Amino acid sequence: MRTVAVVGASLAGLSAARSLRKQGYDGRLVVIGDELHRPYDRPPLSKEFLAGGIGEADLALEPDDEDLQAEWLLGARAAGLDTTPRAVRLTDGREVRADGIVIATGASARTLPGMDGLAGVHTLRTLDDARALRDELAGGGRLVVIGGGFIGAEVASTARALGLDVTIVEAAPTPLAGPLGAAMGGIVSALHADHGVRLLCGVGVKGLSGETRVDAVLMEDGRSIPADIVVVGVGARPCVDWLAGSGVELDDGVKCGADGRTSLAGVVAVGDCASWYDPRAGIHRRVEHWTGARERPDAAVAALLSWGESEPGVPRPPYFWSDQYGVKIQFAGNASRADNVTIEEGAADDRNVLAVYRRAGHPVAVLGMNQPRLFMRWRKQLAANTP
Repeated sequence: MRTVAVVGASLAGLSAARSLRKQGYDGRLVVIGDELHRPYDRPPLSKEFLAGGIGEADLALEPDDEDLQAEWLLGARAAGLDTTPRAVRLTDGREVRADGIVIATGASARTLPGMDGLAGVHTLRTLDDARALRDELAGGGRLVVIGGGFIGAEVASTARALGLDVTIVEAAPTPLAGPLGAAMGGIVSALHADHGVRLLCGVGVKGLSGETRVDAVLMEDGRSIPADIVVVGVGARPCVDWLAGSGVELDDGVKCGADGRTSLAGVVAVGDCASWYDPRAGIHRRVEHWTGARERPDAAVAALLSWGESEPGVPRPPYFWSDQYGVKIQFAGNASRADNVTIEEGAADDRNVLAVYRRAGHPVAVLGMNQPRLFMRWRKQLAANTP
């Protein structure tokens, strides 16, 4: 290959660029990113950066002495992918022709109807989002977080530590039931009540009120929750619209094999936009976590450089962590595969547990709350299990 284009300049794209060089690719390397910023670390955006504990320089993913010999096209958004000749079209009219392409365009925060143009309403996905929200939180007031997932929970934890009055509204009966299951989701979510954060579950949001600035969140049951600031954390959608008509198969993201190969030869996908095949579960699934964006590009690049001749391995079980109210939460595996879950160490009331999820007696996932040592042992055991 003479030219490889990496479309996406966040962690997954940077990891792919690094892997290309590490695996011996010495040709032209073009990295395309729609943000103007160099690659930065996203997990601290909802925690240390939002709280003002670290600055923008601390988010940098590239050390000063790193030189990938890459051409960086920042502030450039992909508009389409042509196959003959293979080229990435940009919204500014330019195109980048390449022999191989890594799709790493990530995902964007979902929004709610009526929130556009209303001051005080935020999503949190990018550095610019975090800058704007940090400035608002510094003024204090009443914060309503819509969505009780991990981003919403982390924002609530940070805001509460800053002294804000915080309410979380969650449409599901139990927050985090999707990734953790209902029982463990309830235990983790109890952290909110422990720290004076109101958690309203089982009712949806009807809309927002306010003329130029939000002043309340309107619930479907008729309640109105006063708000000076609103954070919408209702998930993310993969950024794959630009691939329509390209021949790349899409299904809740870019549909890939177990090594990131797409339906088009010479094109692989990594990161939040990539729906990789999971041999353990027998399904395709997107993994929107830091570790996946860091680790999986190695396999995808190997497949790309070998033109699909490399033997696909088994991706490590998905792993993520979250810091909330001073508690370290770690999870690996797939809770939806389990038929039971047991607490094997610690006590739920102490928010200090090691829980193992099993299917037919075999472990398929593990959750730790302030149990890093035991958790890592179980995580290694899950990774060692064959599909």
